[in-house]
Amino acid sequence: REEKPSDLFQLVSRVQRLCIMSNIYESAEATLGFISSPCLTKVELRVACRGISDRDALSKPDPCVVLKMQSHGQWFEVDRTEVIRSSSSPVFSKIFLVDYYFEEVQRLRFELHDISSGNNGLRDADFLGSMECTLGQIVSQRKLTKALLKQGNTAGKSSITVTAEELSGNDDYVELSFSARKLDDKDFFSKSDPFLEIFRINDDGTESLVHRTETVMNNLSPVWKSFKVSLNTLCSGDHERELKCTVWDWDSNGKHDFIGEFQTTFKEMRAEQEGKQIQWECINPKYQMKKKNYRNSGMVMLNHCKIIKMYSFLDYIMGGCQIQFTVAIDFTASNGDPRNSCSLHYIHPYQPNEYLKALVAVGEICQDYDSDKMFPAFGFGALIPPDFKVSHDFAVNFDEDNPECAGIQGVVEAYQNCLPKIQLYGPTNIAPIIQKVASSASEEMHTKEAMEYFILLILTDGVITDMADTREAIVHASHLPMSVIIVGVGNADFTDMQILDGDDGILRSPKGEPVLRDIVQFVPFKDFKHASPAALAKSVLAEVPNQVVDYYNAKGIKPKCMSDYESTRTFSP
Repeated sequence: REEKPSDLFQLVSRVQRLCIMSNIYESAEATLGFISSPCLTKVELRVACRGISDRDALSKPDPCVVLKMQSHGQWFEVDRTEVIRSSSSPVFSKIFLVDYYFEEVQRLRFELHDISSGNNGLRDADFLGSMECTLGQIVSQRKLTKALLKQGNTAGKSSITVTAEELSGNDDYVELSFSARKLDDKDFFSKSDPFLEIFRINDDGTESLVHRTETVMNNLSPVWKSFKVSLNTLCSGDHERELKCTVWDWDSNGKHDFIGEFQTTFKEMRAEQEGKQIQWECINPKYQMKKKNYRNSGMVMLNHCKIIKMYSFLDYIMGGCQIQFTVAIDFTASNGDPRNSCSLHYIHPYQPNEYLKALVAVGEICQDYDSDKMFPAFGFGALIPPDFKVSHDFAVNFDEDNPECAGIQGVVEAYQNCLPKIQLYGPTNIAPIIQKVASSASEEMHTKEAMEYFILLILTDGVITDMADTREAIVHASHLPMSVIIVGVGNADFTDMQILDGDDGILRSPKGEPVLRDIVQFVPFKDFKHASPAALAKSVLAEVPNQVVDYYNAKGIKPKCMSDYESTRTFSP
């Protein structure tokens, strides 16, 4: 029989709870600070390397550069370039887009890795060197070249050059598609393997690589995949700026054969929208000078040119899009008995546990974008009343018809009230909760409006046991207005969880279907034990605005109520 607590016990319990909440919310105030700092401008960074040492005498490296930024003493990956096969002096087409704050020291780290063939992840890659600097150094010099330092900070012969360019106000994109016919054959035993490069001619006469297409193997009349590029990147917003296009025959040794080139402008490309056929002769200047009857080395055609209005995260939020925040908490036995002070679920009188710290740090940010401040909270891996059967998606407030809690404080209180009533069990299955939130996101998708975007925060203390089902659920969810944040609590080895985070290669379902877009962010809480809650929140939420924008822009869904504020909008994307 459960005894009724005394009035004194109730009073002490309330005081303890208030102390905990006070500690949590004081920490959360710092969390909220990082999002309010005004961005001065956005900067594009282009990267090239020279003199990379060969792995061995038989092959050149397959380089990839990873950009990291320091925040609260921790290094976070911002983005990474494509992998260029067999190149000791790569010029990467990937452009890094970063926010520049004049009033902050923004420390950057560029890491060069040699990616093993058939695998674009970093797990089996060889570290070739790194360079650290501040964004201010790059911006002030416009072009910064430094030696790449190997392990032990020893300088080798290889170097990295980073070029900065400030973005102008135009944030539109253009979608382009090219093909060619009757290109010169450069191979003896097969046909050429052509790819196309587009360069922008800068005011000082230098060239900036805008885009490099994929290689179409063994084909003199290739059709390259369409691609999107911002007008800032393509022509600095100047439609009459000269563009140089070069066609190459790819060779596995990295010594590609020149086929030909042509010059154009975006103004000329835009004529395709008016129904005109746009094509260029691909000219090899050497052949033109030496051969009397030389006409060209093939023709390149513009198949498609479409200007796309790109909306920002703020466009969607100010247009009425709500962030629907859902929490899922791990109640498996591996957390330890909540009555024991060693348990990850132990409620200390004055110190919030890791589950509470992570919940509040992330939830405090998300609740500002949800008008009703009502958050569904679920648990998984516990035996629950009344029949004490295991459940992987039960309402923490035990109201299955209405699992919502009033604000983040309501989630915290429901979590604390729930602990004495359940029995921690197992296994650690998270696919059911992903599927539950995906079901709600699927209903939103069918409205074809930017009204609700779903964020699922999963707090877990161990590697999940239903990995195959979880991969399947994530691949399905990648088609929906939904993101998944997983925070690993405790000191377990979370190495296997990295597979869910698409940063390290492409996540695929057990059937081989790839994710449509990267929607998962995994972070181990132990990396932030000695950092502020702001550092954790910044790490797990940094990708969300881009995920929201990528989803709606890819679907061609405009923000609602745009006319109310579009005329005064001054925000960058």
